[in-house]
Amino acid sequence: MASPSSFVSQEEFNIFHSIDRQLYTILVVNLWRDPVESMQVMALWLWLERLGYDSVVKKMISLPQILVNELADEAIICLNCIHNNLISSSSESNDIPLTQTLMEKEISLQFFLENRLNGIAGLTKIMNDVCIRALLDLMQQAIERNAAQSLAESQMVISHSIHQPVVPPGRHGAGDMVQPRTPGADVPADDRTMFVTFSKGYPVQEWEVRDFFARSYGDCVESLHMQEVQPHQQALFARIIFHKANTMEMILRGMGKVKFSINGKHVWARKFVPKRARSSLLLPPPSNFPSTSFRP
Repeated sequence: MASPSSFVSQEEFNIFHSIDRQLYTILVVNLWRDPVESMQVMALWLWLERLGYDSVVKKMISLPQILVNELADEAIICLNCIHNNLISSSSESNDIPLTQTLMEKEISLQFFLENRLNGIAGLTKIMNDVCIRALLDLMQQAIERNAAQSLAESQMVISHSIHQPVVPPGRHGAGDMVQPRTPGADVPADDRTMFVTFSKGYPVQEWEVRDFFARSYGDCVESLHMQEVQPHQQALFARIIFHKANTMEMILRGMGKVKFSINGKHVWARKFVPKRARSSLLLPPPSNFPSTSFRP
């Protein structure tokens, strides 16, 4: 017997799932995340909605995109629990603080381990019934855009190599004297930036973050950017740019994510991963991608 959805036209189906298409577009266009992996992430979030975690997608649409990116990273950890029965041996990596905040009720990685079989079946059904039909055209467009981008980047590298003048070793003109360089002075800011998140209900102030790192690591913070919120709202994340990249390395201790306490409030930290930059030589998103007006 045919399912009811088979009598719905593709256009009607897309309209019904327009908010899901908007969120998927943010993942693969605005944030440049992997299109196939992002479809699995969407399936996870839709599965959680069916389990009673209310309005997951709707809540994410209203978030700054930097938080959507972090939530997608946490979703990958949850998917590993379901598909691979895997939790990192590092206790600091076992937390999904932003997901817990978003769901507004109890959820943990243990939940995904305990519901692996239901999760596999539920994710498969949502992928087949919803994601493939509602998101496939967007996924194909994103894959084509990424392939075109990679080709443009390769051509740019080849062109640069061909036109780069070759200077024999040891032969420099009068104006080519090698200037002394300060160690770490040319490290881009993104490579010296850490992203930290805070638990909802336990507000952390900017002065607390600055004081914590000053007491622990000395005068190490070049700048600190808290999430901009209304006076009655709590910041959920911040970006910290250090004077030296090795300060961040000391804090993270070689791990992907660490947890520490600032005045009794939990804070999670990881290396900041910026959105992929678009140069003037790279292709724009296809014109038939749905437009998004969400702030970054």
